[in-house]
Amino acid sequence: MAKQSIIGRITQLAKANINALIDQAEDPQLMLDQLVRDYSDNIADAESAIAQTIGNLRLLEDDHREDVKTAEDWGRKALAASQKGDELRVAGNTLDADKFDALAKVALTRQLQSENEAADAEPSIASQTEVVEKLKTGLNAMKEKLGQLTRKRDELAARAKTVEAQSTVQDALKSIDLLDPTSDLGRFEDKIRREEAKVRGQEELTASSLDAQFESLDDLGELTEVDARLAQLKAKNQPARPIDAPVE
Repeated sequence: MAKQSIIGRITQLAKANINALIDQAEDPQLMLDQLVRDYSDNIADAESAIAQTIGNLRLLEDDHREDVKTAEDWGRKALAASQKGDELRVAGNTLDADKFDALAKVALTRQLQSENEAADAEPSIASQTEVVEKLKTGLNAMKEKLGQLTRKRDELAARAKTVEAQSTVQDALKSIDLLDPTSDLGRFEDKIRREEAKVRGQEELTASSLDAQFESLDDLGELTEVDARLAQLKAKNQPARPIDAPVE
């Protein structure tokens, strides 16, 4: 996957207008599910490509550091050879001094080569570093957008469930209205009231019968009292009997 292609895809996805996509979708829930899958797949591809790009950059940096170190090593060798040649030349050993000077030139040549290689790699390292930073920024934007998509999808799913529950309740209420059970309840209440009235009537009849029985008892009591008083009157009307008179 080309670096420019990765940047283009990341930029396009990061700038996606979620709300506009939802408005245009026939089924927002399915559309969001698909978007989450697409974003997840693209993020996985981008992470793999960015990891490879970062790996290549690190190789360039490793090579650059190695070139710099090699140039420094050749510089030290050139200095050592030059110093040795100077010592030999002062001592009058011109032949060996020339050999060490030649070695110093070879070391300096190698040093220049390493420095040139390091210098040539620096623009590529700078360019790759810039690309990697852009890719990281774009990848973070994609992950943030994926989070928005996921939250939006979960919110929409929750709202859909709420609407479904509300619709179920409304349908149930409509069914209740259509059946109109209040009329049945009213008829049942009337039936209970009639039964209650019947019981009260029976109670009244029973009470009336008891009252009649008690009234007859009262009448009987009055007759008994009359008989008792009559007996007393009769006893008073009888003449007194002598004490010694024989009882017949």
